[in-house]
Amino acid sequence: MIEKHFVLDDVDLVTFYGVNNSNLQMIKSLYPKLRIVARNNVMKVLGDEEEMCSFEENLDRLRSYCIQYNSLTDEVILQVVKGQALNTKNVNTNDNAICYSILGKPITPRSENQRRLVDEYKKNDMLFAIGPAGSGKTYISIALAVRALKNKEVRKIILSRPAVEAGEKLGFLPGDMKEKIDPYLQPLYDSLQDMIPAQKLQEYMENQTIQIAPLAFMRGRTLNDAVVILDEAQNTTTQQIKMFLTRMGHNTKMIITGDSTQIDLPRSTRSGLLDALEILKNVSGIGFVEMTDKDIVRHKLVTKIVNAYNEYEENLKLRKIVHYQESLDAPENKEEIYK
Repeated sequence: MIEKHFVLDDVDLVTFYGVNNSNLQMIKSLYPKLRIVARNNVMKVLGDEEEMCSFEENLDRLRSYCIQYNSLTDEVILQVVKGQALNTKNVNTNDNAICYSILGKPITPRSENQRRLVDEYKKNDMLFAIGPAGSGKTYISIALAVRALKNKEVRKIILSRPAVEAGEKLGFLPGDMKEKIDPYLQPLYDSLQDMIPAQKLQEYMENQTIQIAPLAFMRGRTLNDAVVILDEAQNTTTQQIKMFLTRMGHNTKMIITGDSTQIDLPRSTRSGLLDALEILKNVSGIGFVEMTDKDIVRHKLVTKIVNAYNEYEENLKLRKIVHYQESLDAPENKEEIYK
């Protein structure tokens, strides 16, 4: 008789143990020679040495499956314990999957430029992804970060955004510091909630494995062993984005996303993203991916809306040019020129 303790520190316990501990009860029934007691993320196992070896090996397989697919079923448990090949028919597997959602659906690149984003991430430690709303630049970036965390390539994910209102003044927001900044960071929470089960996400947030903070909180830090994402970078100043880019530490990847058509800074302030794209364009080790309206993966109306606004802005520019030319050709202007 031997006793061992197994710590499930990297798996969502609700998913692993099952509803009303149904998965745990099945595991217990398949190992009658073992006494298994689970308390939070620790499994205490007592019993036959030979069966203990089998249990330890299969527990590792079940844990890996649960981490990868965000699911665990009776069928999978039975196949693992009996040493059968895993049947993934009930899981929507995909060779191009970056990771899997909490519903077990694969998160994959859905356009050519999204695939380029994944490829450039592999090749470069810093990556700029520029494109219109709905092109998936932030969502794919967060999926890449979640995959790196699950594969233990990094120890943490750091997500940041400049706290700039989109054309309206919200005034003083109620609550403590977290409650004040959460509205600006909600899009990042939305993406994470798609990919990481709620209880595990809360645990990651509490132990700072996943950190979400406004850009102002980045000053003075050195970010090591992390995937760091700066979203809505078009709303940074030149000083802010320079400060952010120079936070990069060892074994760190940075992804900077933005949309140059949605700048919410005061008119007199130039976007730091535009400056960074020009200044860093010839620096080796930095990748650039520019997305278009063809990459938009939201509702089909989003593509039509973006196209309509682009067409309107182009026509407005043309009208201004024509108006300016007509003003130069006006008789009174010609008289001024001759004088």
